[in-house]
Amino acid sequence: MHEDLAGRRVLVAGLGVTGRAVVSALEALAARGGAAPEVLTLDASAPDADLAAETDVDLSGVDLVVASPGWRPSSPVLVEAVRRGIPVWSEVELAWRLRVDRVGGEGPAPWLVLTGTNGKTTTVGMLESVLRAAGLRAAAVGNVGTPVVTAATDPDVDVLAVELSSFQLHFTHSMAARAAAVLNVAPDHLDWHGSFEAYAADKARIFRGVEVACVYGTDDPLLEQMVRDADVAEGARAVGVTLGAPGPGQLGLVEGILVDRAFHAPVDDPQRQRSAAELGTTEDLAHLAGPDGRLAAHVLGDALTAAALARAHGVSAAAVRDGLRAYRPGAHRIEHVATVDDVRWVDDSKATNAHAAAASLAAFAPGSVVWVAGGLAKGARFEDLVRDRADRVRAVVLIGVDQAPWHEALARHAPAIPVVAVDPADTGTVMTRAVTAARTLARAGDTVLLAPACASMDQFASYAERGDSFAGAVRALAGAGSGAPAHDDPTAG
Repeated sequence: MHEDLAGRRVLVAGLGVTGRAVVSALEALAARGGAAPEVLTLDASAPDADLAAETDVDLSGVDLVVASPGWRPSSPVLVEAVRRGIPVWSEVELAWRLRVDRVGGEGPAPWLVLTGTNGKTTTVGMLESVLRAAGLRAAAVGNVGTPVVTAATDPDVDVLAVELSSFQLHFTHSMAARAAAVLNVAPDHLDWHGSFEAYAADKARIFRGVEVACVYGTDDPLLEQMVRDADVAEGARAVGVTLGAPGPGQLGLVEGILVDRAFHAPVDDPQRQRSAAELGTTEDLAHLAGPDGRLAAHVLGDALTAAALARAHGVSAAAVRDGLRAYRPGAHRIEHVATVDDVRWVDDSKATNAHAAAASLAAFAPGSVVWVAGGLAKGARFEDLVRDRADRVRAVVLIGVDQAPWHEALARHAPAIPVVAVDPADTGTVMTRAVTAARTLARAGDTVLLAPACASMDQFASYAERGDSFAGAVRALAGAGSGAPAHDDPTAG
């Protein structure tokens, strides 16, 4: 592929982390033989970009556009490129085409890929941990942080654990993963995609060309239909994940044991239908239990999905067990910050949509949560979330700029629950004011939970900054003196 790009003119739209990785990969092509393409960069917020405004772009001399994930398909320059028949690729598409052979001459590193509305980062982290437990040089890349193109052009990587968003999949055309999974699909990013159907269609792209296994949750008809509709390589199998007893070709749970009935024996083994492999137990995941000491259903589903992807790559059952035991989640995922006056303060800033917030609230006892919610709604509504989880909530503290849909949902489905709205005008103090309000609403034994169900970009640079701001305000509250001292939870994280 690098020979085809030699001498071509490539427009890189977006010069953030992804765009800069794309530029580096394109410039490095000269070292692999031949001439590197001519690269033109476009980004209004990057001072070193060649062009700032889309109106400055002359597409008449452009052979290829590589779009960063934040660039919507409706962006004028992308619309015009498509109209002219100029190829538009994602960074993922470029990465797939620029893959290099692994050290040892075994061909490019296989990709194990996953997507979903929620749970992607946890699952890809579990998958990376399992692959490393198997002794493989594995890298978790993509939406998790490290650009795919960086890892795909590294000959020292044995296998890639790739987390992909719907944005990254939209302009991805030729990727053919070793195995792929869709965790779940719930309304999200509708402002970017235009409709739920378009959003789901981009998620489904992940199954195209799969070589070994398409992994999906058996309780979701939409995911099953995605697998049925997928154009996959000959011999690729549908592998279901269930939280119940697995049938043939599935992974699931039997009396606390993680069981594999998909990859446990060769497909032509006559004993295959009557046998299974034990991958571990729920005790191997005990460190991921919620505040009540129980493992959330979504954690078990993520673990089984990670196991299925790893098993599709030939990883042993023992490595699955060891990898799940070793996995530790990142920050801002139901992370205990402190306990002050017998009130727990929990940071789940990673819950950036309604589906994730619903799962977070489900981990707590009825009537025990002071819920800090809100932010950038991205066109989402919250009626279903409030209706389904109002029983867990004692009170609500609203932050963010998009508070109208929250007030409407709460008035309709939880009119008796107290609501305090934090004025978004002063971004610098928003979390301090939210924490102060939550403190007045909470009772001994309650949990103050930051699970915003919204994006953070209205007032924060990222969900991580939002979570850090919450944690900082909580620790300041504790340090100011409030009765019983705060203490960190030694089992958190």
